[in-house]
Amino acid sequence: MSWQAIKTWKAGTDREFTAKMNGILDLYDHPPADGRVICVDEFGPLNLQTRPGRGWFRQRRPKGLRATYHRTHGVRHLLRALDLATGKTHYRIRDRKRWTEFLAFLKSPQARWPGEKLYVIADNFSPHKRAEVREWSADDDVELVFLPTYSSRLNWIESEFAALRYFALAGTDHRSHGEQDAAIGTYIRWHNQHARPKREFAVNSKIRLPDYLSKVAQRDTGSFAPQRQ
Repeated sequence: MSWQAIKTWKAGTDREFTAKMNGILDLYDHPPADGRVICVDEFGPLNLQTRPGRGWFRQRRPKGLRATYHRTHGVRHLLRALDLATGKTHYRIRDRKRWTEFLAFLKSPQARWPGEKLYVIADNFSPHKRAEVREWSADDDVELVFLPTYSSRLNWIESEFAALRYFALAGTDHRSHGEQDAAIGTYIRWHNQHARPKREFAVNSKIRLPDYLSKVAQRDTGSFAPQRQ
C-alpha cells in the first residue's frame, strides 16, 4: 500500500462568486475613468527569524544562517497597496493589524490622489469590513470591493508579496525589526523606481473561468484517500 496526496484549489463557497469575480476582473480590464483601482492586503506576521534563500557569494564563502533563533522581539505587520495605474506600491509597517490601522492606511492613498474615487480591492478579513471602515468609505468616495471567499489569487497585490518575499526576505537573518523594516523599504523603493502600469491580469488563465473551481472540486473528491498498488 502507498499513500498519495494531490494538491488542488480550494473551491469557494460564496454564492455570489461569479458576480464578484467578474466585477473585479472588469475593474482590472477596464479601469474606471472616474477613479483609481487599488489592491490592498496585509503581509506577515513579520518575525525575526532565519529565512532560507539563494544568493550570490564569493566562491567557497557561502553566507551562514543561525541554526536556531528565539522570537523575543514580537511580530510586525506590513500593510501594502498596489496602484494599478502606475504599478507602484505604498506601504506601512505596524505592530498590529486591527481596523484602526487599516482605516488609517486607507486614508493615505485618498490624501495622495484628492478628488479621485478609489476602488479598493480587499479580502474578507474582518477589520476590512468593520462598520467604521464602511462608514468612512461611503462618506469619502471610496468603494470597497471584496473578493469572493477563498479567492486571494484574484487580488493582484498577492504577486507583489511573492516578489517581496523573494527579493527582500529570502536568505536573511535580521536581528532587529528596524533592520528588517529597512530591507523591506529599500526593496519597495527600488520596485517603485522600475514600476509600470498593471495590465492584462491572468490572461488566458483558468482562474478567469467562473466554473473552474467547482469542476476541480468534483474531479478531485476523495483525492486524499489511500490508493492501493
